Amino acid sequence: MELRFSEQRFQEAWGELDEPVLPAPWELFTQSMGFQIYRLYEQHSGLYQYKIYGGLSDYPPERFADVYMDLEYRKQWDSYVKVLQEEESGEDKVIYWEVKYPLPLSNRDYVYVRERRDLDVDGRKIFVVLAKSVSAPHCPEKSGIVRVNGYEQSVAIESDGKNGCKVFMYYFDNPGGLIPAWLVNWAAKSGVPNFLTNMQKACKGYEEQRTKTLSKK
Repeated sequence: MELRFSEQRFQEAWGELDEPVLPAPWELFTQSMGFQIYRLYEQHSGLYQYKIYGGLSDYPPERFADVYMDLEYRKQWDSYVKVLQEEESGEDKVIYWEVKYPLPLSNRDYVYVRERRDLDVDGRKIFVVLAKSVSAPHCPEKSGIVRVNGYEQSVAIESDGKNGCKVFMYYFDNPGGLIPAWLVNWAAKSGVPNFLTNMQKACKGYEEQRTKTLSKK
């Protein structure tokens, strides 16, 4: 299984911090909490890709990156997580993630790999995390849960020059099943601001949580 991402993918992600790449027909979808959310309709899938630009004024980029990577901590602050863990898949490790969906919809699950790089770009410290879904025979599909394929996410973070951070995120997945378009749109419009609100709270409580974790070891 190929776990690595190309150098170009990392460059494309952090490049969006300098100059957003939003050629037509990308459109502004919504704005919330100082973030702008753009979307691009995919004709063949009937779904949208999303790009998110903004920042958090109170937390440095290292904190955002650490919280984003911490699977155990996410189980505490993300109420939609049912299962989130690393699993062995042959010689490699993958992440298994089951997401709670409201009834009568079935839960969704993901099997994906990710990679974080802490980059020095001409003296700028930039954190980039890339993730993508993969096929893993050791994580077969489960009855009653819809497997999400085509999941892809990029996150780039750097200092805003003060006490906070600038953030770029790209997101796409195909939730599968018969989900009405209005529900997909609602989830995107409300889900991203909710995620960002929860990320802020998680960043605030991270040092305390990390101290508790270390004290138990």
